Amino acid sequence: MIGRLNHVAIVVPNLAAARLMYHEVLGAEVSEIVALPAHGVSIVFVDLPNARIELLHPLGEDSPVAAFLERNAAGGMHHVCYEVADIAAARDNLVAQGLRILGDGEPHLGAHDKPVLFLHPKDLHGTLVEIEQA
Repeated sequence: MIGRLNHVAIVVPNLAAARLMYHEVLGAEVSEIVALPAHGVSIVFVDLPNARIELLHPLGEDSPVAAFLERNAAGGMHHVCYEVADIAAARDNLVAQGLRILGDGEPHLGAHDKPVLFLHPKDLHGTLVEIEQA
């Protein structure tokens, strides 16, 4: 059901510094910093030949990643995102197999302006998983 790895998301305490590290030290191609108020984060995408790294930083105190950064002051891996062909069919299949969808269970537009859902980390061995319609 899941397709290719779309991205690995890493929460960072300083987005500008992380962006420079990936670009200047690691030599990766990186996007500019983009604020996504609807998601409560600022992001940078690091393009790799086979996937992306999404660097996340809270945008305001109500950000969904603010609590993560409070618990992990140095930052860390937040979630992995896999592509699916049909997000509604994938959701229905996963729910039928006992996995829990976070939120209201309905897809919403993610950072790529494509429908996404998040799966409960307790159902997936402690990893928050995002699925994105490709």
